[in-house]
Amino acid sequence: MKELTGKIIGAAIEVHRGLGPGMLESAYEACLVHEMGLRGLTFERQMPLPVAYKGVKLDCGYRLDFLVEKAVVLELKSVEALERVHEAQILTYLKLGGWIVGLLINFNVPVLKHDIKRIVLNYKELSASSASLR
Repeated sequence: MKELTGKIIGAAIEVHRGLGPGMLESAYEACLVHEMGLRGLTFERQMPLPVAYKGVKLDCGYRLDFLVEKAVVLELKSVEALERVHEAQILTYLKLGGWIVGLLINFNVPVLKHDIKRIVLNYKELSASSASLR
């Protein structure tokens, strides 16, 4: 998993080198599609994520920016600073989808590596959320 997240981060750093900070999130997303493709990574973009409630799947408008190699949730931001709500957002995505690792990347910084967060859902959290989805 560490190798995969390293490839994703490498692609993001390359995009940031080319564009710099200050652009819209959608511009970084479009460029990252191209860069991850060049690196041979498979992914789903703007993937819908339903909420399961009492056995019913509900479309509540959640969308992952990317699901890379069916394993890593990638959430992009272009904001002044990452906040706790951004971390809560990616944790929610991990729990809803049953994934373990996510990357939260804020492109609106001078040096990208300073605003990359690797989020890992612990086994206890995953077990509890998976049980509630059954």
